Amino acid sequence: MGILRLGVCVAGVYSMFLLWAVAQERLSVPFQSIAHPSKSDRFESSLFINTCQSAASAISAFLYLLIGSSRGGTLSHMLGLSKPLRHQSATRRPANVTSNGHSAKGGGQHANGHNVQHQHKHAPAIRPSAQEVLLRYLQCSVLITIAAPFGFASLSHISYPTMVLAKSCKLVPVMIMNVLLYRRKFALHKYIVVGMVTTGIAMFMGFGKSKGGKATSQSSVYGLSLLLINLAIDGATNSTQDEVFSRYRVNGQQMMFFINLFSTILTSTLLILPLPFIPVIHPSHSTTAEFFTALDFIRTHPSIMVPLAQYALTGALGQLFIFETLQHFGSLTLVTITLTRKMFTMVLSVFVYNHRLTLGQWAGAGVVFAGIVLEAWVKRKDIHAKRVLLEKEKARLKSL
Repeated sequence: MGILRLGVCVAGVYSMFLLWAVAQERLSVPFQSIAHPSKSDRFESSLFINTCQSAASAISAFLYLLIGSSRGGTLSHMLGLSKPLRHQSATRRPANVTSNGHSAKGGGQHANGHNVQHQHKHAPAIRPSAQEVLLRYLQCSVLITIAAPFGFASLSHISYPTMVLAKSCKLVPVMIMNVLLYRRKFALHKYIVVGMVTTGIAMFMGFGKSKGGKATSQSSVYGLSLLLINLAIDGATNSTQDEVFSRYRVNGQQMMFFINLFSTILTSTLLILPLPFIPVIHPSHSTTAEFFTALDFIRTHPSIMVPLAQYALTGALGQLFIFETLQHFGSLTLVTITLTRKMFTMVLSVFVYNHRLTLGQWAGAGVVFAGIVLEAWVKRKDIHAKRVLLEKEKARLKSL
């Protein structure tokens, strides 16, 4: 049963996110107008795209929780807002055991697998209010809403393989934001991984062929700058999610529901407001509400409907498979699956959209993935060592 579940999870993550990646890249290129067949236009409303995906994700997470909830349970308990929520502390759980049951050397181990110093070793046991947890979810939603337009806008200036490669390196901004926001410390090998990742991205960008000379080079730098902003905000989001998992007793589907619900509310509000021109976030100069502009674009460019629906649905289902994998098989298995998935995504993009990479770019990609593999290998080694220690401790206790 376990092997079958793992196979379903792997197939789900691969199929959903490979289809999601194809749709994402398709949404970044022009669509043909039915009014003027010789004219093609880009769909610039990243707010509308993100609203579609966050709404689909919130609905799928709610249905997942509803199906998996016990009969007779309350709605607040199903959503993780009832009294069982509690602050983790040494009085409730040993300092060397984490929320997912893994032993953590020298402190807690957060949801992304980063070993950090235990922040709440002597904190008193308290029961935070539902409002406190919801504010944390809202914080994540605000960050996601701000970050998404930068990633979408960067695709107008850099290739999709470049974006996939950079997105594979979330460890870098996550580490930086964890250090800056929460004063956490990391093992030496993580800094080595960061160095390899940075070198690999520099190689990938440096060895790329420039067809348009200086203008193309400047556009690539601008696109990479937008992507770096996106990654930095993503790092703040991930570190905040780590903090929620470490402080409160919630599961992934509950977090997925509330973050996507709040994101949908935020982006829907922005869509119906007559916003002024805001670079990247609201690039239209029209004072008309973006919601109506987006609907008008879909009416005149109906070919966008299929990739838009594909992007929203596959993204929502893919998130469910990710949380299912995390819940039943742990973060190490999830890292391995997502790492190989991103490699296949980049290769798929190269062949589907005919991107041409130089040998230097392939070498740079190899350095990046080698760094991520090193991170996964050290993590596996640490977890194995901790399991051995736990087994020895159990055997010692039985002998007493």
